[in-house]
Amino acid sequence: MRDRLPAFLISLCLSVGAMLACGAAPAAVGIDIQVAPPAPMVEVVPAPRPGFVWAPGFWEWRGTAHVWVPGRWIAARPGFYWVPDRWVLRGGYWHYHPGHWAR
Repeated sequence: MRDRLPAFLISLCLSVGAMLACGAAPAAVGIDIQVAPPAPMVEVVPAPRPGFVWAPGFWEWRGTAHVWVPGRWIAARPGFYWVPDRWVLRGGYWHYHPGHWAR
């Protein structure tokens, strides 16, 4: 049993890591920082694409600075609308809310 434990733990860590890499969000969830995001960049939204929704760009926190993530087309979900990524000032800290689908 003890011989299998290290292999199991390595396999488990690799599996969890692979799942996180495949479904990684554009920015970490639960970010609270004291650095305000810059004003949104002006984006030229391309012509509409049937079956897709435009997700506007946003500022992502990457450890020491905000980095602009450009807007992109995402596959539409019937009965849902896209709520864009945003930063909200709360108690003196900027809290990140990732973009998501809502009914």
